[in-house]
Amino acid sequence: MAQALNGAPALREAFQDAFNIGAAVSTGILSSQDSFIAKQFNSITAENEMKPVEVQPLEGSYNFAAADQIFAFAQANDLAVRGHTLLWHNQTGDWMFRNSAGAPCTRQQLLSRLQHHIDTVAGRYRGQVYAWDVVNEAIEDKSDLYLRDTKWLQIIGEDFIRHAFEMTHQADPDALLFYNDYNETNPVKREKIYRLVSDLLDQNVPVHGIGMQAHWNIYGPSIEEIRQAIERYASLGVKLHITELDLSMFQFDDRRTDLTAPTENMLKLQEQRYEEIFSLLLEHRNVIDSVTFWGVADNYTWLDDFPVRGRKNWPFLFDEQMEPKEAFRRVIDLTETEERSK
Repeated sequence: MAQALNGAPALREAFQDAFNIGAAVSTGILSSQDSFIAKQFNSITAENEMKPVEVQPLEGSYNFAAADQIFAFAQANDLAVRGHTLLWHNQTGDWMFRNSAGAPCTRQQLLSRLQHHIDTVAGRYRGQVYAWDVVNEAIEDKSDLYLRDTKWLQIIGEDFIRHAFEMTHQADPDALLFYNDYNETNPVKREKIYRLVSDLLDQNVPVHGIGMQAHWNIYGPSIEEIRQAIERYASLGVKLHITELDLSMFQFDDRRTDLTAPTENMLKLQEQRYEEIFSLLLEHRNVIDSVTFWGVADNYTWLDDFPVRGRKNWPFLFDEQMEPKEAFRRVIDLTETEERSK
């Protein structure tokens, strides 16, 4: 193994026999951390640059400059790319859902626009994306409703999800197609996601996997809840990807703003959690073939602005100076222990 970071193997090397190790990136991060990303990871996802409003802010007006830059970086460094995302209720231009008079468009108009968007975006990167998050966060998790009440659902109906997968498969037939969502370990939402994918499979819809976003924290969900979700989804016979992994130092309802650095206890809990999580993922490598962090290092994370704007968070294996934390070493030790036991 090639050595990096004071003798420890890079993440991509440590897990090369288990699954891809990825990171969400932006063009800004690439400009300052390109060599680090290329060394540590073998898969990348565009954090925002491929979301609908970014590539098609106005009808028929496409902007691929940022996405193309990410693909050029991937090609130059032999990195795989996960496409994220083709259909979402957020970060989609409002024009998508309105006619020329500003009123809601018809079902057929919206289906036609969706077809054009998918044909253009997935078609442009056909053969360069190994997996697409086709539909993102369509399940309702705050009530007894099944599907989230979005304009996609209101205008098209429940079959908007089926159409999105069929359109994407037509545009990029060799790519793996995923349904992606958060709170995926919550037992109630887990069963909704299971139901959705099961129903799609029963209709012979080309859905190949479930993306577990894994926006977790150092307190939960429990390892048993994660295990139950993995095994429940895997029983459908689909692939599983961990698509947006980070371990927040705060529970969601914790609104403290007084910390300028993680406490020693926080770091210890994070180390333990990362070790337990990766041990579980390795145990299920037969169904999990990609694990992507939603970022690279603690110097930048979307959690710095969510759910408390401007509050610093430290969710990754690398600190703000991009040095490995003890959590990194404990994760790496799992693979080295496995190697010695062979």
